[in-house]
Amino acid sequence: MFSGIYPSTNSKMLKKKIIKIGNKRIEAVAIKLLSKSFVLLRGSRGYVMCGYLDMKVAQKFQDAAAKIVGVASIEDALKAQIQTCTPQARRLGIKPGQPVKEALRFIA
Repeated sequence: MFSGIYPSTNSKMLKKKIIKIGNKRIEAVAIKLLSKSFVLLRGSRGYVMCGYLDMKVAQKFQDAAAKIVGVASIEDALKAQIQTCTPQARRLGIKPGQPVKEALRFIA
């Protein structure tokens, strides 16, 4: 039976960081799931997300989204390269093969 929602401080499951790009910010989140982690880097104009991202859904909603694979942490994500991206992300200047650190400038 559902008995309510309570604040959690389980840092083993959830990691959050703020990445500064000039005077702008990227919110970074890593959530430990059962076997892998969900990693998201979100700016005001778009986001970079791990392999859990469904590119068809991101395109349907016209999001500026880029996908990375093989990452298990925020630090891994920052070392990765863009695998694929939506047309909206391409219009911002993001392209496959681009380092994530470079792509973050376009979504911040």
